[in-house]
Amino acid sequence: MAAKSLQEQLLGVGLVDKKKAKKIKAESLQHKQKVKKGKAVANDSERQLELKRQKEQKIERDKALNLERQRLAEQKAVQGQIRQMIEQNRVRKEDGDIAYHFTDSKKVKQLYISQSMHDDLSRGRLAIAKLDLQYELIPEPIAVKITERDPSYILVCNNRQESMEDDPYADFQIPDDLMW
Repeated sequence: MAAKSLQEQLLGVGLVDKKKAKKIKAESLQHKQKVKKGKAVANDSERQLELKRQKEQKIERDKALNLERQRLAEQKAVQGQIRQMIEQNRVRKEDGDIAYHFTDSKKVKQLYISQSMHDDLSRGRLAIAKLDLQYELIPEPIAVKITERDPSYILVCNNRQESMEDDPYADFQIPDDLMW
């Protein structure tokens, strides 16, 4: 049994009728003649150009996806570093009777802490960081390092101001009972 051409196979299955098959054959012969005379470009070169263009587009998409994956991996690594820094350096909260008020996402929150911790927060020696749904007290140098990576974790970090020149309120005393 001889191998049938694609045209004969399509006719046998009934996908193409004889009229359509003759038309396709005539068009392909005409195209071949035009290619010989130099009036048309061979389908192979057109196909190669299209494949090359598609390949370049795929490479561009792959590069963009890889950059996005890399950015997400770096972001995840930074979040892991921040979590580790907070967990390793958190200051144990001493239960106290003094409420320290601060804002978290436009809501006023409060922590009950001791007087010494309140003083450290006010003077900038301690900072408040948010880890998951909890608030942690951490030393100010750690808070600065975290802020460099992602400032959204630090809720309160009062800057240390040893001495300010030209401070118009430097002569005024702050009342002892003033708390925020």
